Amino acid sequence: MPTYEYECPDCGHAFELFQSMTAKVKRTCPECGSRNLKRLIGTGGAVLFKGGGFYETDYRSAGYKKDAKAAESKPNKKAEPKSSGDSKTKKSIASSKSTKSD
Repeated sequence: MPTYEYECPDCGHAFELFQSMTAKVKRTCPECGSRNLKRLIGTGGAVLFKGGGFYETDYRSAGYKKDAKAAESKPNKKAEPKSSGDSKTKKSIASSKSTKSD
């Protein structure tokens, strides 16, 4: 249900009223009793996010940002070639082929 803003032109009283969209427009001012109450055109409802954030990545803590910067500034280690692992793999493939042909 939306919140509507009302203002009385006679006494200047302004207030918000939470009511259904299908409810009739209020005409009587609760302060002075005037029947000239006007409903104002509002800016519309805003989306409210309650809690830690809509997405956790949108609102990272200062500690997280500090750690991320530190990780970016560190140089990456280059991978060393594995010469011993390659020969073992080739031998195991060759031996499995010879057993399959029997």
